[in-house]
Amino acid sequence: MLTLPLEPTDDRADPIFKDAAGCAQWLGQLQLTNLQLAHSLLLTQINELNRYPMRGVERLNTLELLRETVGYVQDDYAKKLIAKPLPLNESELMVFVAIVQLWQAMALGYQRCLQAYMAGDKPLAKHGALLCQRGLLYSGLEIFEHLRTGYEFEPKLWHQLNELYAFAEQQNLQATEVPDLLNGKHPHSSCHSIYVKTLLACHAHPAELSRSQLQLLDDWLAQWSDTITIENSYTISKGDAQPLAIDLASEQGLRPARQVAHSNSMRYLAMVPLSKLLRVKTILLQQGQTPRQANLGGRCGKGDCIEFLTFLHQCWCEDNNTRLGERRPVAHHAQLCCKMEGIYAHLSGKPFKQSRRDASVDSVARKQIETFGRVLQDTHNKELREMGFPLETWNFENESIMGARLTREDPFGVRLSYNQLIALRPGDAENFMLGVTAWVNVVRTGQLQIGVRYLPGIAEPVSIRATGVNLTVSDKHVPAFLLQADSALKIPASLVISRDWFRPGRVVEVLYHNTEKLNAKMLFSVERGIDYERVSFTLAH
Repeated sequence: MLTLPLEPTDDRADPIFKDAAGCAQWLGQLQLTNLQLAHSLLLTQINELNRYPMRGVERLNTLELLRETVGYVQDDYAKKLIAKPLPLNESELMVFVAIVQLWQAMALGYQRCLQAYMAGDKPLAKHGALLCQRGLLYSGLEIFEHLRTGYEFEPKLWHQLNELYAFAEQQNLQATEVPDLLNGKHPHSSCHSIYVKTLLACHAHPAELSRSQLQLLDDWLAQWSDTITIENSYTISKGDAQPLAIDLASEQGLRPARQVAHSNSMRYLAMVPLSKLLRVKTILLQQGQTPRQANLGGRCGKGDCIEFLTFLHQCWCEDNNTRLGERRPVAHHAQLCCKMEGIYAHLSGKPFKQSRRDASVDSVARKQIETFGRVLQDTHNKELREMGFPLETWNFENESIMGARLTREDPFGVRLSYNQLIALRPGDAENFMLGVTAWVNVVRTGQLQIGVRYLPGIAEPVSIRATGVNLTVSDKHVPAFLLQADSALKIPASLVISRDWFRPGRVVEVLYHNTEKLNAKMLFSVERGIDYERVSFTLAH
């Protein structure tokens, strides 16, 4: 039976509305122009309603009336967190916490109804499937809010989700469809579909996904979740996608079935149908269908859809060890810096300064180049930090030739975004490597964790200046980085420049530290991030 902890109701609770009719009247007067106030009022009144003793069916009718307004206010309020670097600042964190608390308040309201249902409340007897579906829905929305904001959620949310589904299964209600009119594309839903959707979203490496990809994933899973069965046992056929396991008595999500010991509370998701669906969708796109024709919506282009479908197949249907670049545990620290001028300062050993066309490097740097062939990295580290170019200490969790996962030692420091340029210097290495944040997440301890994808080639700090006429950017020098060719990987040299600085065919003057100059003609954009662009080039004469 359901054992989720619920505080007893309190006769002293005094919500503004005490039944569905009063709620309808209050909602009609609620001003939504002040979003923060409306959100605060909803959270306060629903929390008070959850404490208030009332008949189960009246509580259910009241909660159903609140759903549309809660959904509208939550969606609008969450826009304040779009594209925010992590960790959130104090005001942003307050918004996030308030959103999470309101989803949880709705989930608790339906759990209160389930409590009455279990106690034999006759008017609620026919609403068991609806109550379980709503409880799972709002638990899932609370989890999804953590995923798209980039904050790890507490294990108790897994416990809440798993136990609600276990109860639905005990009552044989898991497959019963109930109306969910707020979801226009899918006006009917079941406990099974909500549960599968939430499980798979959490197993799709959500920290590696952008906010728009997570929304696309949510749309796709709403369509696909009914294609997946949840069984008490499983069989494996060679070459097929392996099942994923979930322990209904645990505080964990999905795991590969081969990694768990069987028990009565273990359930298995058969992944073969989803594997076939993903491959068919990919083939249809490759054969010329548009994403809309393939029933994938119009949110992304064909190439992006193919890449995303391939990624999801790797996450759900393939052995993790087959993913490119096997990760190995490591046990060393790294120094990290970010932003174009900060990276330039630490790679060159001094802050970027505007160069005159006939300028030469300073005498200290010249002597270092003559003696060591480069500017020493640690010469001015202390001074650079004092000048506003911090170096942070991070711990490697694991690493491959393609990238690494790191956790910051200190809970405070610079804020980072998805797809942002950074530089890393591992352990006692002399040189920094350029990389890009593949994902950013805040763990439950409050520390920032990132995945880094290394950029190929040894990075050399340079300054560049646009040449020619009809320039769309300044003709002054700006910091940039030259990534040397990697002959082993057959990757040619490229330039890393500030975002929105690239134009095909633009000729730039590249100035080295030793005052050597060359002219480079930009060819095409190799990749683009939130604050950088990597471009190919050829020498221009």
